[in-house]
Amino acid sequence: MPTETLKLVKAPVSVVIIAKNEELRLPDCLRSVAGWAGEIVILDDMSTDKTVDVAGKFTDKIFKRAMDIEGRHRNYAYNLATQDWVLSLDADERVTPELAEEIAKVTREPNNPHICYAIPIKTFIGSEWIEGAGHYPAAKTRLFRKGKFRYEEASVHPRVIYEGSCGLLKGDILHYSAKDLTQWIAKFNRETQLEAEKWVQDGRKVSLPKTLRKTFDRFFKNYFLKRGWKTGFLGFLMSVFHGLYQLFTYAKYRELKRQREEKA
Repeated sequence: MPTETLKLVKAPVSVVIIAKNEELRLPDCLRSVAGWAGEIVILDDMSTDKTVDVAGKFTDKIFKRAMDIEGRHRNYAYNLATQDWVLSLDADERVTPELAEEIAKVTREPNNPHICYAIPIKTFIGSEWIEGAGHYPAAKTRLFRKGKFRYEEASVHPRVIYEGSCGLLKGDILHYSAKDLTQWIAKFNRETQLEAEKWVQDGRKVSLPKTLRKTFDRFFKNYFLKRGWKTGFLGFLMSVFHGLYQLFTYAKYRELKRQREEKA
């Protein structure tokens, strides 16, 4: 189906976007879905910039809620949707025309057997695409039937929960994750902190030998098996980050446990 037709016949999809202080990146995200999606829902995490004003140019379905636990926050957002299908996006992501056509097609199929679909994510640092080291296609479950899918209530990397089959789409979501390496490292630092807090909260038993094994294992898999070596220095660097994620999380985990014991 050509893209021009999609603009006339809206797909039965609620695009749900979670945003906080995203006045700069949100317009491109919204423009990538405004022509074909049946509904756009924005859940604003108490932004202090012009995020809500920007969103208001595309939709009147704007809600506010302070982020607490990521999984819970996302489930709340999805419950605001009214269409048969939900496409979950972040403000730093864009839907390609090819993906839009695929989504319109599969969501209109009367005998579609799938509960959800995984979509390839094409991640960028600035204008540089992270092609190797496990970052592409790195498909994630982003399109799903309303009421048939949810996340576990975890603060970082929540798991998806559904019953039924999951299909795979070919079109990409473009993810402009960070404007530069400095911002990327800041996100890395924040995510390892949240992961360490999750380990402590879950009472997980983590040892240094196990952590070191996972650190080297992740580097090896991403650099060699997932072809990080084919994409030059950036592939090497991303492979290193994959390994260091385990090591940094473990270091913060030890610190949090020690702080908890000192307060006891």
